[in-house]
Amino acid sequence: MFSHVMVGSNDIERSKRFYDAVLAVVGAGEAVRNQSKTGHWRLFYRHDGTTFCVTEPINGEPAGFGNGGTIGFKCVSPEQVHQFHEVAVANGGTAIEDPPGLREAAVGSLYLAYVRDPDGNKLCALYRPPSPR
Repeated sequence: MFSHVMVGSNDIERSKRFYDAVLAVVGAGEAVRNQSKTGHWRLFYRHDGTTFCVTEPINGEPAGFGNGGTIGFKCVSPEQVHQFHEVAVANGGTAIEDPPGLREAAVGSLYLAYVRDPDGNKLCALYRPPSPR
């Protein structure tokens, strides 16, 4: 459904350090760095046919985060959810909401962890256990 997600950053080097570490947990390689026609720097992380991008806002205004918005990253195990959370916090992210763990939802059981990146964007690491048969 989605081709890419892009978030803004007020410090592209800080964001690169954070996302290089955090996205390595879910299998993304180091960012491809790109400079736009306006001179603003962008980072592109590609993995499994999708792209996660970080950019300096091209309008020159400070980057902000969307209240109520969350960007979810698919994990392959509860252990990977915990690792995502730990690496995020160790690299300048902030733990938010409940500690990583199993949650019951209308769509079944989900193993979740939430953090904010250094610019305040809300991230979720999510593992969906197989449905019992």
